[in-house]
Amino acid sequence: MNLLPKVYIVGAGPGDPELITVKGMRILQAADVVLFTDSLVRDELLATADVQGEVHGTSGMSLEQMVGIMVTSVRQGKSVARVHTGDPAVFGAVLEQLALLKAEGVEVEIVPGVSSVFAAAAVLGAELTVPGLSQTVILTRAEGRTPVPERENLRALAGHHCTIALYLSATRAKTVVDELLAAGWSAHTPVAVVQKATWPEQKVVRTTLHGLVRAMGDAHISNHAMILAGWALDPDLVNRTDLRSKLYDETFTHRYRKGVTTSE
Repeated sequence: MNLLPKVYIVGAGPGDPELITVKGMRILQAADVVLFTDSLVRDELLATADVQGEVHGTSGMSLEQMVGIMVTSVRQGKSVARVHTGDPAVFGAVLEQLALLKAEGVEVEIVPGVSSVFAAAAVLGAELTVPGLSQTVILTRAEGRTPVPERENLRALAGHHCTIALYLSATRAKTVVDELLAAGWSAHTPVAVVQKATWPEQKVVRTTLHGLVRAMGDAHISNHAMILAGWALDPDLVNRTDLRSKLYDETFTHRYRKGVTTSE
């Protein structure tokens, strides 16, 4: 793959080296310089890609140091792969990099990746949008050291009573419980927690809103975890036949299939 002298921001996926996109893998293999979030992206990914370029781990760097390496490299005619965990668009801290790179006249291309929310759902064997239960998924986080806009506080969002996926909230489990209960959620609402989805040390906890704090404590989960809450997470849904979508209903017509009518 012939790369241009620019920055490629690549989503590495949730952890499993095989869950990076084909394009992302090809960029890693061909890039002259690779900067990766070494605290979150597995070393195995670089080994799988057989990276030949100059490699920098960024966990100990400031924003200015990272951007400085990218700018210098591009001006030297080199291609740069900036590797993020998951998908760069969701809690990826990408905007600040884009702003500085734009100010320096450096071209950027973003390559999407598999977000941890979808990896967690896959691990759980869950569909997050189940007809009759929830057709909306809210991706958010509990407020911590970084504030959230007032209109996006967790209690307000929980008022929609849909599936909620909580990033960066493992240390705020009690707050999550309190806010969802205050929004009128049942204490028996199913909740699932997946720590390091698709990593070898992955942990999975299934519980209820009422039992969330204790369950996470018992499993020693306090970081790198996705919390999924809502009735779409009920593990017993696979035993039900009343929640089918219309997509494959024989009476549901669309441009590729004519409905089947029955007569008595």
